[in-house]
Amino acid sequence: MFGCGEGCGPGKKRAGQKVSETARELFYKHGIRAVGVDEIVSQAGVTKPSLYRSYASKDDLISSCLREHQAENQARWAEAMAKAPGDPRKQLSYVLQAWGELSDNEEFRGCPISNAAVEFPDPNHPVHQLAREMKAEFRGRLLSLVSQLDVQDPEGLTDGIILLSEGAATCTQSYGGCTAKALVNAAEALIESAISRK
Repeated sequence: MFGCGEGCGPGKKRAGQKVSETARELFYKHGIRAVGVDEIVSQAGVTKPSLYRSYASKDDLISSCLREHQAENQARWAEAMAKAPGDPRKQLSYVLQAWGELSDNEEFRGCPISNAAVEFPDPNHPVHQLAREMKAEFRGRLLSLVSQLDVQDPEGLTDGIILLSEGAATCTQSYGGCTAKALVNAAEALIESAISRK
Protein backbone atom coordinates (compact mmCIF):
# COMPACT_ATOMS: atom_id res chain seq x y z
CA MET A 1 0.00 0.00 0.00
CA PHE A 2 1.37 3.39 -0.90
CA GLY A 3 1.37 6.31 1.51
CA CYS A 4 2.77 6.77 4.98
CA GLY A 5 1.45 3.62 6.61
CA GLU A 6 1.81 2.97 10.30
CA GLY A 7 4.12 5.08 12.40
CA CYS A 8 3.76 8.27 10.40
CA GLY A 9 3.00 11.36 12.40
CA PRO A 10 0.29 13.85 11.42
CA GLY A 11 2.81 16.18 9.78
CA LYS A 12 4.22 13.45 7.57
CA LYS A 13 0.76 12.33 6.57
CA ARG A 14 -0.17 15.84 5.59
CA ALA A 15 2.99 16.12 3.50
CA GLY A 16 2.15 12.88 1.71
CA GLN A 17 -1.35 14.11 0.97
CA LYS A 18 -0.01 17.40 -0.37
CA VAL A 19 2.39 15.53 -2.62
CA SER A 20 -0.37 13.27 -3.91
CA GLU A 21 -2.81 16.10 -4.61
CA THR A 22 -0.16 18.22 -6.30
CA ALA A 23 1.20 15.34 -8.36
CA ARG A 24 -2.24 14.37 -9.60
CA GLU A 25 -2.96 17.91 -10.72
CA LEU A 26 0.40 18.40 -12.43
CA PHE A 27 0.44 14.96 -14.05
CA TYR A 28 -3.03 15.48 -15.46
CA LYS A 29 -2.42 19.01 -16.68
CA HIS A 30 1.08 18.63 -18.12
CA GLY A 31 1.66 14.90 -18.54
CA ILE A 32 3.48 12.50 -16.23
CA ARG A 33 6.85 12.50 -17.95
CA ALA A 34 6.89 16.29 -18.21
CA VAL A 35 6.65 16.73 -14.44
CA GLY A 36 9.66 16.05 -12.25
CA VAL A 37 9.94 15.39 -8.55
CA ASP A 38 11.48 18.82 -7.96
CA GLU A 39 8.45 20.55 -9.43
CA ILE A 40 6.07 18.42 -7.38
CA VAL A 41 7.75 19.16 -4.03
CA SER A 42 8.08 22.84 -4.92
CA GLN A 43 4.40 23.17 -5.81
CA ALA A 44 3.34 21.08 -2.80
CA GLY A 45 5.48 23.13 -0.42
CA VAL A 46 7.26 20.10 1.03
CA THR A 47 10.79 18.76 0.96
CA LYS A 48 12.08 15.99 -1.27
CA PRO A 49 12.80 13.75 1.76
CA SER A 50 9.13 14.17 2.72
CA LEU A 51 8.09 12.85 -0.67
CA TYR A 52 10.38 9.84 -0.42
CA ARG A 53 9.16 9.03 3.09
CA SER A 54 5.71 8.62 1.59
CA TYR A 55 6.63 7.16 -1.80
CA ALA A 56 9.60 4.96 -2.59
CA SER A 57 9.99 6.40 -6.09
CA LYS A 58 8.26 8.52 -8.71
CA ASP A 59 6.78 5.33 -10.16
CA ASP A 60 5.24 4.57 -6.75
CA LEU A 61 3.77 8.07 -6.67
CA ILE A 62 2.38 7.65 -10.19
CA SER A 63 0.82 4.32 -9.23
CA SER A 64 -0.73 5.84 -6.13
CA CYS A 65 -2.23 8.66 -8.20
CA LEU A 66 -3.68 6.17 -10.66
CA ARG A 67 -5.22 4.17 -7.83
CA GLU A 68 -6.88 7.34 -6.56
CA HIS A 69 -8.27 8.02 -10.03
CA GLN A 70 -9.56 4.46 -10.19
CA ALA A 71 -11.25 4.81 -6.80
CA GLU A 72 -13.00 7.96 -8.02
CA ASN A 73 -14.10 6.16 -11.20
CA GLN A 74 -15.48 3.28 -9.15
CA ALA A 75 -17.36 5.69 -6.89
CA ARG A 76 -18.81 7.47 -9.94
CA TRP A 77 -19.87 4.09 -11.32
CA ALA A 78 -21.51 3.08 -8.04
CA GLU A 79 -23.39 6.37 -7.90
CA ALA A 80 -24.73 5.86 -11.43
CA MET A 81 -25.75 2.27 -10.68
CA ALA A 82 -27.56 3.31 -7.51
CA LYS A 83 -29.91 5.52 -9.53
CA ALA A 84 -31.70 2.50 -11.04
CA PRO A 85 -31.37 -0.56 -8.79
CA GLY A 86 -32.27 -3.79 -10.54
CA ASP A 87 -32.59 -2.18 -13.99
CA PRO A 88 -29.35 -2.81 -15.94
CA ARG A 89 -30.55 -0.95 -19.04
CA LYS A 90 -31.21 2.24 -17.10
CA GLN A 91 -28.04 1.75 -15.08
CA LEU A 92 -26.04 1.63 -18.30
CA SER A 93 -27.67 4.88 -19.43
CA TYR A 94 -26.72 6.57 -16.16
CA VAL A 95 -23.14 5.33 -16.54
CA LEU A 96 -23.01 6.84 -20.04
CA GLN A 97 -24.39 10.13 -18.76
CA ALA A 98 -21.71 10.22 -16.06
CA TRP A 99 -18.99 9.73 -18.69
CA GLY A 100 -20.53 12.44 -20.84
CA GLU A 101 -20.53 14.90 -17.98
CA LEU A 102 -16.81 14.29 -17.50
CA SER A 103 -16.01 14.94 -21.16
CA ASP A 104 -18.01 18.18 -21.08
CA ASN A 105 -15.78 19.64 -18.35
CA GLU A 106 -13.50 22.32 -19.85
CA GLU A 107 -10.57 21.02 -17.78
CA PHE A 108 -11.01 17.46 -19.03
CA ARG A 109 -7.85 16.04 -20.61
CA GLY A 110 -9.00 12.50 -21.17
CA CYS A 111 -8.82 9.49 -18.89
CA PRO A 112 -5.77 9.72 -16.59
CA ILE A 113 -5.34 5.95 -16.70
CA SER A 114 -5.40 5.83 -20.50
CA ASN A 115 -3.02 8.78 -20.60
CA ALA A 116 -0.58 6.92 -18.35
CA ALA A 117 -0.70 3.82 -20.55
CA VAL A 118 0.16 5.97 -23.58
CA GLU A 119 2.99 7.79 -21.80
CA PHE A 120 4.50 4.49 -20.70
CA PRO A 121 4.10 2.27 -23.79
CA ASP A 122 6.54 -0.43 -22.68
CA PRO A 123 4.24 -3.34 -21.73
CA ASN A 124 6.75 -4.39 -19.05
CA HIS A 125 6.80 -1.03 -17.30
CA PRO A 126 4.95 -1.18 -13.95
CA VAL A 127 2.90 1.94 -14.72
CA HIS A 128 1.74 0.50 -18.04
CA GLN A 129 0.94 -2.82 -16.42
CA LEU A 130 -1.07 -1.14 -13.67
CA ALA A 131 -3.00 0.93 -16.21
CA ARG A 132 -3.79 -2.21 -18.22
CA GLU A 133 -4.97 -4.00 -15.07
CA MET A 134 -7.26 -1.11 -14.21
CA LYS A 135 -8.68 -1.01 -17.72
CA ALA A 136 -9.26 -4.77 -17.60
CA GLU A 137 -11.10 -4.38 -14.28
CA PHE A 138 -13.27 -1.67 -15.80
CA ARG A 139 -14.02 -3.76 -18.90
CA GLY A 140 -15.02 -6.65 -16.66
CA ARG A 141 -17.37 -4.43 -14.71
CA LEU A 142 -18.94 -3.06 -17.89
CA LEU A 143 -19.23 -6.53 -19.43
CA SER A 144 -20.99 -7.78 -16.31
CA LEU A 145 -23.58 -5.03 -16.69
CA VAL A 146 -23.99 -5.42 -20.46
CA SER A 147 -24.37 -9.20 -20.06
CA GLN A 148 -27.59 -8.55 -18.16
CA LEU A 149 -29.14 -7.05 -21.29
CA ASP A 150 -30.96 -9.04 -23.94
CA VAL A 151 -28.15 -8.94 -26.51
CA GLN A 152 -26.54 -11.65 -28.62
CA ASP A 153 -22.93 -10.46 -28.28
CA PRO A 154 -22.30 -8.82 -24.89
CA GLU A 155 -18.53 -8.72 -25.42
CA GLY A 156 -18.88 -7.03 -28.80
CA LEU A 157 -21.26 -4.44 -27.38
CA THR A 158 -18.99 -3.86 -24.40
CA ASP A 159 -16.02 -3.22 -26.66
CA GLY A 160 -18.11 -0.92 -28.86
CA ILE A 161 -19.10 1.18 -25.85
CA ILE A 162 -15.48 1.29 -24.72
CA LEU A 163 -14.38 2.49 -28.17
CA LEU A 164 -16.93 5.30 -28.01
CA SER A 165 -15.97 6.34 -24.48
CA GLU A 166 -12.24 6.25 -25.22
CA GLY A 167 -12.89 8.21 -28.40
CA ALA A 168 -14.80 10.83 -26.47
CA ALA A 169 -11.91 11.04 -24.01
CA THR A 170 -9.38 11.80 -26.75
CA CYS A 171 -11.77 13.98 -28.74
CA THR A 172 -11.25 16.80 -26.26
CA GLN A 173 -7.56 16.95 -27.11
CA SER A 174 -7.77 16.26 -30.84
CA TYR A 175 -10.84 18.27 -31.79
CA GLY A 176 -11.22 20.72 -28.93
CA GLY A 177 -14.21 19.04 -27.38
CA CYS A 178 -16.80 16.30 -27.57
CA THR A 179 -20.25 16.96 -26.19
CA ALA A 180 -21.83 14.67 -23.65
CA LYS A 181 -24.89 14.52 -25.89
CA ALA A 182 -22.84 13.14 -28.81
CA LEU A 183 -21.30 10.39 -26.67
CA VAL A 184 -24.57 9.41 -25.02
CA ASN A 185 -26.54 9.43 -28.29
CA ALA A 186 -23.97 7.31 -30.12
CA ALA A 187 -23.69 4.79 -27.30
CA GLU A 188 -27.44 4.57 -26.81
CA ALA A 189 -27.93 3.96 -30.53
CA LEU A 190 -25.33 1.20 -30.44
CA ILE A 191 -27.02 -0.43 -27.45
CA GLU A 192 -30.51 -0.24 -28.99
CA SER A 193 -29.16 -1.67 -32.24
CA ALA A 194 -27.66 -4.62 -30.36
CA ILE A 195 -30.90 -5.23 -28.50
CA SER A 196 -33.05 -5.02 -31.64
CA ARG A 197 -30.83 -7.51 -33.50
CA LYS A 198 -31.35 -10.15 -30.81
